[in-house]
Amino acid sequence: MQTSLRYLLAFTCALFIAVGAHSQTAFNADSSVYRTVEDGGTGPYPAVMIQESSLKTHTVFRPRNLDQFKGKNKLPIIAWGNGACANSPWEHVNFLSEIASYGYLIVAIGPMPVEGVKPSGRTQSRQLIDAIDWALAQDKNPGSPLYHKLATDKIAVSGMSCGGLQTLEAAGDPRITTVVIYNSGILGNGGGMPGMPQLTKDQLLKIHTPTMYVLGGEKDIAYKNGMDDFARINHVPVFVANMDVGHGGTYRQHHGGAFARVALAWYQWQLKHDKSAAKMFTGKSPLLAQDPDWKVEKKNMP
Repeated sequence: MQTSLRYLLAFTCALFIAVGAHSQTAFNADSSVYRTVEDGGTGPYPAVMIQESSLKTHTVFRPRNLDQFKGKNKLPIIAWGNGACANSPWEHVNFLSEIASYGYLIVAIGPMPVEGVKPSGRTQSRQLIDAIDWALAQDKNPGSPLYHKLATDKIAVSGMSCGGLQTLEAAGDPRITTVVIYNSGILGNGGGMPGMPQLTKDQLLKIHTPTMYVLGGEKDIAYKNGMDDFARINHVPVFVANMDVGHGGTYRQHHGGAFARVALAWYQWQLKHDKSAAKMFTGKSPLLAQDPDWKVEKKNMP
């Protein structure tokens, strides 16, 4: 009960949006709205945040210029669930833009944040599947700028806190390539607060892909839940990384902070087969384990 109450306090914090770092609103020919977050990220493909006219329930993050994405260089897909199961990715825009700038299509639950507007409504795990469905449809649509630009066999589902529980509920989808859970874990062996996915630990058996948990150390209200999940997962490769920053992570820091760097390395390895990025997690002494800011454990991994 105490853990659930602490989740409640975390989930009901003030949600007014500050997006002053975004550029002036612009419009595409199809009336989609786009903005630049910070400077578009540090990657080779400066990213934009988009309210797609064909997907008003979600926000898209992707490289602004799609001309380079063809042949073998295509955009993997990441579906994202928000903290508090909130109907906006406002807390994560720096983090998501940074990842997108390295050549990813990210489809986050909730309409694009608007400065000064408080998001309302709760979201459902099904919206992660909706995000994947939309992306795959765009890849097949000759009228879409994403036509034949997506790596449709490279799909991640990810989310933070309550969005992490949504991720776990969606993780059984056979199209998914990897799962990343941020600041989250299943609450006990069933139950949880109203409005959150009501999962039991049996849900973990539905995971069929390499999985990573990124937690905020013992100060993170989800620490015990996430570490218990890790202890129970024995049928797929699983990695857990802890940084002592608490439940809020580093998402709102410049370019998403340290969490973005670890997340990017995982996606580069799992979705783009980057051997250099794999060294962050593999071997007897993974590179991340050599960083004093992080504590790591792994199972069923090289």
